[in-house]
Amino acid sequence: MSRAVEDTNRRMLRARDAMDRAYAQPLDVPAPARIAHVSPAHCARTFRATFGETPHRYLRRRRVERAMFLLRETGRSVTDIGHEVGFGSPGTFSRTFSGIVGRSPKVYRRDSHPSAPWIGRDKDPAGGSAPLGGDGTARVHGR
Repeated sequence: MSRAVEDTNRRMLRARDAMDRAYAQPLDVPAPARIAHVSPAHCARTFRATFGETPHRYLRRRRVERAMFLLRETGRSVTDIGHEVGFGSPGTFSRTFSGIVGRSPKVYRRDSHPSAPWIGRDKDPAGGSAPLGGDGTARVHGR
């Protein structure tokens, strides 16, 4: 590998590392370019050539990876997790998550840990949906 290629790879790694540290912040397209000391257009082309995806796609994937962890390991709401990892709306989060993972965040959480205490609280014992009462137990119609 030539010295020029090594230098380019190092610059792209620095840009990617900065994106990793600030994954929840809105993407400032010129920021990775400034870190790599190249123009925004050159940064996008070189980033894609180096890592196989554009900076924008990389950032979306990193956000979804972090959301996957939070969905598996916490009982926080899907909306809260979407906002924490940098998505501006629940719809955008769910659509992006589903596009990358192939399942909605709610289904991913349920499939990842079916026995977790926060999973399935909104289900009745027969498996259907049941509204929750004020005490967190399922209400049965007519009672």
